[in-house]
Amino acid sequence: MTSKKICDHCFMSIALSLAKNGSPSPNPYVGAVIVKNGKIIGKGFHEKSGSPHAEINAINSVKNKKEIKNSTLYTTLEPCSHFGKTPPCTDAILKSGIKRVVFASRDPTKKVCGEEILKKSGIKITSGILEKKSKKLNEVFYYFSEKKSPFIALKAASSKNSKIGIYGKKTKITGRKAVFFSHILRSKYDSILVGINTILSDDPLLTTRIKNKKSPIKIILDSKLIIPLSANVLKDKNTIIATTSSASRNKKNILQKSGIRVVVSGRKKINLKKLLGILAKSTITSILVEGGTKVHTSFLKSKSVNKIYLFKSKTILNGETIPLFEKKYLSDFMLKEKRPLGKDSLNIFERKNKKIAPTII
Repeated sequence: MTSKKICDHCFMSIALSLAKNGSPSPNPYVGAVIVKNGKIIGKGFHEKSGSPHAEINAINSVKNKKEIKNSTLYTTLEPCSHFGKTPPCTDAILKSGIKRVVFASRDPTKKVCGEEILKKSGIKITSGILEKKSKKLNEVFYYFSEKKSPFIALKAASSKNSKIGIYGKKTKITGRKAVFFSHILRSKYDSILVGINTILSDDPLLTTRIKNKKSPIKIILDSKLIIPLSANVLKDKNTIIATTSSASRNKKNILQKSGIRVVVSGRKKINLKKLLGILAKSTITSILVEGGTKVHTSFLKSKSVNKIYLFKSKTILNGETIPLFEKKYLSDFMLKEKRPLGKDSLNIFERKNKKIAPTII
């Protein structure tokens, strides 16, 4: 590898680290650095949807704008060339005097043709630097752009003997480090989904209890609309209830008048494919499924799960226990990572055939 490529990898690594600081959904994670004479003179990342993009923040971070002339911009995604909530990044790049742009991966959306515009204007382009890492960071963005359906991650905590709880009893399975990681996960996904049984048995808040981390939209599967109006998840309006046409119209009206969104998907049973289509139109790009055995199994059967986070404890549960989903469903997945979390462990599985999940339009 040449010294130039080594430098490119080094600066792109820094840009990727910066990108992780944002909460940009439904936009991608993007980081950028501006380099001149081997030194970083500007840094930026895309903080949230509607705010300036990483490239703009990097340019704005340079106090003396004259320094930018003849510099190199490293960005983790192809610069945008269209008007959205913000102006095109390509315009700002050309105006700044940057002479070279290095990006990791191309934007999968058809409306972006930043590379072509910059090349025509005489900007030197290098692409594909740490491309795999960039795409991995933005797996949700790439999946949603292609499939027009939310990226689904299933999360479960299991005892050593593959039980997720005891009927009629709140059961603590994992330790503090696993619980903390679970809340980090919640902050990374647009929404969190559980079934009505979880609400009835645990009455959870389903929030992210970590300072400065966003809480996801709460989605409750409730085919008969029996959710208590006093449920903790209804204390704010960041909640969607998915139900059926056979559910009580009166209850539906009461919930809607209180500001809760109610969506109908199916007649007697909730149609998951239809529900995912409805959620996609609301620009919900990712869902963390935290439901119990029944909900987990429904999603696994539907072939819509992209990733599984399985926390394993050394605890053994006895009595009238609730089982984990059947192990046969793991045959569709491969173990990609295993890490310790205190006394517990986390196994991360990814779907073997990523083309199985149907496109929803």
